[in-house]
Amino acid sequence: MKPMIWHPEPQDQKVNQYLDRTNHEPWLAIIGVALILVCSFTFLVLLGTF
Repeated sequence: MKPMIWHPEPQDQKVNQYLDRTNHEPWLAIIGVALILVCSFTFLVLLGTF
């Protein structure tokens, strides 16, 4: 049985650098979709009042 203590491996740093470059939340897309939804809803409400 292997010991339960984790020791860093040589490739771990490369994997961490790759994940730091690629794994980011798409905040710009989330804000854009939210803005489009709010504007569409507002437009439909204004259109419905006239």
